[in-house]
Amino acid sequence: MKFAIVGGGAAGLMAAASALKTNRETEIFLIERNDGLGNKVIISGGGRCNVTTGITDVSTVLTNYPRGGKFLSSAMYRFPPDRVRAWFEARGVPLKVEDDLRVFPVSNDGRDIVGVFEKLFQSQKIRRLLNTSVKRIEKREQQFYLFFKDQPKPLVVDRVILTTGGQAYRHTGSKGDGYAFAQSLGHSITQLAPSLSSLFTKETWPAEVSGMSFERATIRALRDKKFSRTGPFLFTHKGISGPAAFAFSSIVAFESFDREHPLDILVDLFPDETRDDLRKTVETNISKNLKKSFTNSFVGIIPKSLSEILCDQLKIPQEKKSGEISKKDIARCVDWLKGIPMHVISKGAGDEFVTAGGVNLKEVNPTTMESKLCNGLFFAGEILDIDGFTGGFNLQASWATGSLAGERATQ
Repeated sequence: MKFAIVGGGAAGLMAAASALKTNRETEIFLIERNDGLGNKVIISGGGRCNVTTGITDVSTVLTNYPRGGKFLSSAMYRFPPDRVRAWFEARGVPLKVEDDLRVFPVSNDGRDIVGVFEKLFQSQKIRRLLNTSVKRIEKREQQFYLFFKDQPKPLVVDRVILTTGGQAYRHTGSKGDGYAFAQSLGHSITQLAPSLSSLFTKETWPAEVSGMSFERATIRALRDKKFSRTGPFLFTHKGISGPAAFAFSSIVAFESFDREHPLDILVDLFPDETRDDLRKTVETNISKNLKKSFTNSFVGIIPKSLSEILCDQLKIPQEKKSGEISKKDIARCVDWLKGIPMHVISKGAGDEFVTAGGVNLKEVNPTTMESKLCNGLFFAGEILDIDGFTGGFNLQASWATGSLAGERATQ
């Protein structure tokens, strides 16, 4: 039997490894448009490669997918995070679990993860077709014909696994071609949107504190209480970013907003403190700085540059002495810190980590990853309508679905 895997990212790599283990008599063609495998894997996590999550309870892991969690259940229970970790470590890559439960190679080098597959694929049974772009795929009776750019003859195979990813990280070759291939073979594609991206705001003052970060902040939308995420947060020159913003952008991936119709949000910089506790802290600081400017009342609470913006936004004169500030103004300051009003007008287009949406999950068998519409066609990874939050969940989904697709495609 011959089969082709289109896409040499995480899902494609694991699909090939799984297929090689399941049926060594199968001739596997791993097709990648770039000159190397796993480009997106290598640069993920800032080049360190956030391999998976340190969460071991699968039901908890599945709650970290805004879309596709239920569909992922079978694949995830078969190849959960702890088994993924064991798989890589058994092949010579020691891993570490950091305090935030992200898992990285001890070397902090994503190339070590891809290197595992490079060693596995030295087998004669896996033919790597690099710098090779598929132009179209046709199903003729029981076989698939893959046509390439600049090559006269098509590749004829018995099975195809599409692991082409989404449209994120376009510079790594993720062009969204797989959606067109899936549609040509009878599948429908859901609405697509960038996910896990930074957010741009109508407010320009964040540029004055660009790079300022907080270990925990809560972002919530006024439009819908369900739109809320808590986590590390930072201001940027155009708005907000960090894991909390990325996760929030995932939740609102299909919400419409622009400069004329912004998404109103509130940012709580102290989600673990009540208003009363924060107010008492501010009042204590005021009592120690009665003759100093009011901005000094926030020393140890927020950076001075942000306290100056706070005063500017609430129209409290910065030169005003702390002892001259009314209780009403103190309450207003606390309210601002517990819910900074901002207006999101767009996402950081082109810098998103994943694509929300993809091949309609109703058309794919979750226990095999095989198409319900086209026998012999399988899917894995981000091409599916599956996306997770930051923290290794997207790579974990790719490993799990790729492993399942590779196994079942060779049976």
